[in-house]
Amino acid sequence: MELGEVYFYTVAIADWTSLLKTDQFKTIILESLAYLVNKQKLKVYGFVIMPNHIHIIWENIEINGKEMPYVSFMKFTGHKFLDILKEAENPILEQFKVKDNDRNHKFWQSDGMPKLISSRKMLEQKLDYIHLNPLQEHWNLVNDPNDYYFSSCSYYELEDRKFDWLTHYMDVF
Repeated sequence: MELGEVYFYTVAIADWTSLLKTDQFKTIILESLAYLVNKQKLKVYGFVIMPNHIHIIWENIEINGKEMPYVSFMKFTGHKFLDILKEAENPILEQFKVKDNDRNHKFWQSDGMPKLISSRKMLEQKLDYIHLNPLQEHWNLVNDPNDYYFSSCSYYELEDRKFDWLTHYMDVF
């Protein structure tokens, strides 16, 4: 991903494990996004946090230290997941063990898929897709996409400002 470009990004938890089923882990994602936005490293235009993956429409604005903001996001959330699971002595932690030179656990799959957003129409299509994701039959998390808390849907549909760190795509596109 390049600075100054808007991407639709999808990444899953390793082995599609439903680690994000609990609000505690979803909140870590929200806090990390808000932090990077408030530091003016990222702009987030839309998102949804599903039980085992996330979809985000975002733009990397400025390098965070020596790395791209999305890298900081992945590292920070992974470290927080590890801390919580270790503290709770949660046996699910074993599922994330890896033999790697730079880490012992891996929470995010390496094959995250960034797709460059080339038009307003494409952005709106991706936004619709992510907002309707919780309604898919195999998830069936809510009946109305505005009722799913861990999504930007109500920001756009109801002008709900609970995620005041979001940037409206019409402000840019």
